[in-house]
Amino acid sequence: MHLQESGEMYLETIYRLTKTRPSVRAIDVCEHMGFSKPSVSRAVGLLKAGGFVEVDENGHLSLTPQGTHIAERTFECHTLLKTLFIRLGVDEETADADACKIEHHISDQTLSALRRHLDQMKET
Repeated sequence: MHLQESGEMYLETIYRLTKTRPSVRAIDVCEHMGFSKPSVSRAVGLLKAGGFVEVDENGHLSLTPQGTHIAERTFECHTLLKTLFIRLGVDEETADADACKIEHHISDQTLSALRRHLDQMKET
């Protein structure tokens, strides 16, 4: 199943929330993303059906290996782009917003080239 940009955003949000909380529920995703409960419930259902998310009997969300892979790539891409934009002189808020827009459309080849470029910038 191919994910739309919104699916990647949900996975990334769940991934981010698991880094700061012992468990994540749909209501946490609602609050973080500013979406309604029905919207998040529908999205979680689709992600569950696609094999990206699991929901336990208490409503706790966890990413499957496939969901984790996509979330980690999306998060890494976001972080890399935001860092690059800030180093180019863009303010943090704008850099974050722009990274969020681009992270879903960038190719693996371009992402690798940007990663190499940032690594070279660290060395100098």
